[in-house]
Amino acid sequence: MMMALGMFIFSLETLAYQEFQRQTDWRHGTTSRIGTNPARQFLGRGEDTITLPGVLLSALAGSQLTLDALRFMADTGKAWPLVEGTGKIYGVWVIESLSETRTLFFRDGAARRIEFSLVLKRIDDGRVDLIGSAIGAGGTILRGLL
Repeated sequence: MMMALGMFIFSLETLAYQEFQRQTDWRHGTTSRIGTNPARQFLGRGEDTITLPGVLLSALAGSQLTLDALRFMADTGKAWPLVEGTGKIYGVWVIESLSETRTLFFRDGAARRIEFSLVLKRIDDGRVDLIGSAIGAGGTILRGLL
């Protein structure tokens, strides 16, 4: 297992990402001042975004169903705990977007290669106490899907 988003498991057999990109912002308000630089005040943490780009090669491993499962999760609007295979807990995240590009087609129109990019946004403000309830909801939804 590379990572789990709720009950969805990223792995070589399901959906493997090639990169893990994370961007964290911090907010600083500014006030203009005459004759000097603007005054800045730290307002707190801003957005936290993780982007997982990768390639799905259905002839080797995985299928379109894995992307459909992520779309189903996103359609619920729910937040999901994100846990790395090493045990590191990243917090609770929502799926903001999922894009895919299909290339190299079989005769029936099925794609041999699907490049994807999944964008997640953190919503928990570092509160790991929210993770337990999110896991229960995620398990129920994914059991219904499978």
